[in-house]
Amino acid sequence: MAANTDTRRWTALAVIAVAQFMVIMDTSIIGVALPEIQADVGFTPESLSWVFNAYVIAFGGLLLLGGRLSDLFGAKRLFIAGWAILAASSLVAGLAGSTGVEIAARAGQGAGAALIAPSALTLLMMLFGSNPKELMKAFAIYGAAAPAGGTAGVFLGGVLTEWASWPWVFYVNVPIALAVIAATPSLMPSAPARRGSVDVTGALTATAGLALTVFGIVRAPEQGWGSTATLASIGGAIALLAAFVVIQQLRREPLMRLAILRTPNLAAANGAQLLLGAAWIPMWFFLNLYLQQVLGLGAFAGGAALLPMTATIMVLMVVVAPRVIGRFGPKTPIVAGMLLLAAGMALLSLVRADGSFLVDVLPASLVAAAGMSLAFIPSLGTAISSAKPEEGGLASGIVNTSYQVGSALGLAVMTAMATAHGAGKLGDVAALTDGYSAAFIGAAVVAVIGAVAAGLSLRTPAPASEAEEPVEEVPDHMSVVAA
Repeated sequence: MAANTDTRRWTALAVIAVAQFMVIMDTSIIGVALPEIQADVGFTPESLSWVFNAYVIAFGGLLLLGGRLSDLFGAKRLFIAGWAILAASSLVAGLAGSTGVEIAARAGQGAGAALIAPSALTLLMMLFGSNPKELMKAFAIYGAAAPAGGTAGVFLGGVLTEWASWPWVFYVNVPIALAVIAATPSLMPSAPARRGSVDVTGALTATAGLALTVFGIVRAPEQGWGSTATLASIGGAIALLAAFVVIQQLRREPLMRLAILRTPNLAAANGAQLLLGAAWIPMWFFLNLYLQQVLGLGAFAGGAALLPMTATIMVLMVVVAPRVIGRFGPKTPIVAGMLLLAAGMALLSLVRADGSFLVDVLPASLVAAAGMSLAFIPSLGTAISSAKPEEGGLASGIVNTSYQVGSALGLAVMTAMATAHGAGKLGDVAALTDGYSAAFIGAAVVAVIGAVAAGLSLRTPAPASEAEEPVEEVPDHMSVVAA
């Protein structure tokens, strides 16, 4: 019986890893298909970016709500509900015949992902939280699924667009979602629902504030950073986020208990995840553009060129990262990983207009992949396991929000930098290379800032006998990333 139970847990982990793979893949799979979507649905060049942004904004903006709902109604229920929403929205996105329907469907996909991501992490903790050694392995497998999903999205998007048609970049979600929904009831652990209220006002305020922040930064290169439209968007976002903080302080049952950020290392680990997303996603985005628009690789070949980086990340996350964390604790690999990531992106900034994949891309991308592998798992694990078990959904929502918001903001800022240095001059290979090089430099700077911030803010816990707080107030599974 024990062997069957153990097999079921690892099978459940495979399903959870698929969830992480899919929600990240959906951010990237539409990239190659955008020109065909624009032609068939009728997007203007200015509005086309919202096929991407609608997903990211809904995903990042609703993650806190997803975490709270997971805590209140049970992670398994929210996991199933998220997949159902993702499947339905994917079907609508593939069938969409107008820009409004397409953008709304992409937002629906993001909303489904916002329920899936925090509930998946909570289920992982429920399955493996009692065994520190197994939990670290589970985190490694879960963490490796994220970059694999990002790269697979580019590769699969190219395959589906080239050999089928663009709606299949959305339809591919449907059978996977149905299979996961069918398997979840027997595989995943159940937790009793808890009494409590949902802070709808807080959820709307946080979502609107995050959405307006991304909206303002995404449009800034077009409108101008000092324009009235940009300043109004950013000012409105600040006001909404400030209102969210006030609401959380006044509510008896807030969407996010602000005091959770005082938990040792939780805020610092979330900061590391935010800056990691702000550095990694722009690097991946502009590397894909360099491969296709400068080196001239097609959609299929461009996706295939990213496979060595993905394979490196998966192997290092699963095999190497847990051992490094076990030997040195979380702080050292986070700092070292961020610096290694910065070094890889600094090498990428040397790309040439007449460059080659083997010389200009492969070595630098593998260095960056090694850095991502070292930094991602310990920062994610610290952010999740620092919280109390009953707030696992909230902690999952916060860390996913940090990474997604960092990704969106980082991409928006690096896009502005790239455009300012020539990336807007389509067809001018030298100008494009200069623009992409500037984006790589900007992302490298973000990674260095992340390393410095992690080094200064992450604390190495004192032994139990010297700890300031009673041991019973700290979750047992905190030792996984604090050892």
